[in-house]
Amino acid sequence: MNYLVLCTALGLAVLCPGVCWCLEWDESGYVIYCPCMGRFGNQAEHFLGSLGFAKSINRTLVLPPWRTYRNEPFNSFFKVEPIKQYHRVILAEDFMKHLAPRHWPEGKREGWCYKSSHMDPSYACDMKKGNPFYQFWDGLSVDFDSDVYFNTSYEDAETWKRKYPADKYPVMAFKGSPARFPVLEKHVHLQQYLQWAEEIETETNVLIQSYFSDKKFIGLHLRNGIDWLKACAHIKGLKSFMSSYQCYGFNNDREIHENVCYPTEDTILSHVREIVIEKNIFIVYISTDSNSMVEEIREHLKDLSVKVHDHEGRMPQLNLAVLQKSTHFIGSCCSSFSAFVSRHRKVHNLPSTFWGYHDSSPSHSEL
Repeated sequence: MNYLVLCTALGLAVLCPGVCWCLEWDESGYVIYCPCMGRFGNQAEHFLGSLGFAKSINRTLVLPPWRTYRNEPFNSFFKVEPIKQYHRVILAEDFMKHLAPRHWPEGKREGWCYKSSHMDPSYACDMKKGNPFYQFWDGLSVDFDSDVYFNTSYEDAETWKRKYPADKYPVMAFKGSPARFPVLEKHVHLQQYLQWAEEIETETNVLIQSYFSDKKFIGLHLRNGIDWLKACAHIKGLKSFMSSYQCYGFNNDREIHENVCYPTEDTILSHVREIVIEKNIFIVYISTDSNSMVEEIREHLKDLSVKVHDHEGRMPQLNLAVLQKSTHFIGSCCSSFSAFVSRHRKVHNLPSTFWGYHDSSPSHSEL
């Protein structure tokens, strides 16, 4: 379907130089949701699942702003056109400005929440209760007039289409993402449609040229903040934790080792040295949420004359873009931040390994 038509069709003007355009309403309906669980890595995993869900029930996905300390328009980070190769999408800002006033007007906006028979009967949706829910929806100037409660699995597309037809429910506005976390195996390939916005891509290439002169480099991600240390302390006996699928796979048939979740300093230093020697690469770039270990790594590799750079406080998306372009990537197995990088590398057949994960050779990735 062509979503840009002459504005005479609907009379919803969008000003463009010399031309009058508008957006065509999709009679198959829309899905919009709040990406309100966690930081960027978690939001990205939920996005892939939500994109898959929207396609499975044949509704246009309204691309939500990313949640940082504010609403960040989706296209601030990623191009929209590549995603349209997979499924119909529209920016939330365009949807709210040009389509919502007529087709999803104030007074007819329903919030959608999961509610099973085992939950407290008094449970209320409260779409805008708390942070970041209130800030997200308020940033789009959305208030809700009523609620829709559901207990249908996101995998049961036929039931969704049968129970909630678009002529009765034109917009499904979910309190959270209509997807599981971590991402399902069948949705990993959707990573290929997340392509960085031109500004990020340009800045990434400039950084790589200035730091590495386009030479080969090893990218590292260290997830080692105090919150992560506390989380990994409870991992004993678990066969799935956060984004552990990227090294253990999706079968959940092996227990996760604590040193994989939160590797020791010796584990990190020995792994970096192993890859430097094996790949004959002498430039290292480090991204972290806490301790970059830049001095420890430099000291450990000084006999090999390795140049070590850290992220120097750059925005997370730029670090991700740099790590995706590394010759070899070493990531944190359970981290969704690392998973964003490793999914991209899986799609493009690039090597990744993970701290403390010894069941594979240093050049093997099991995502």
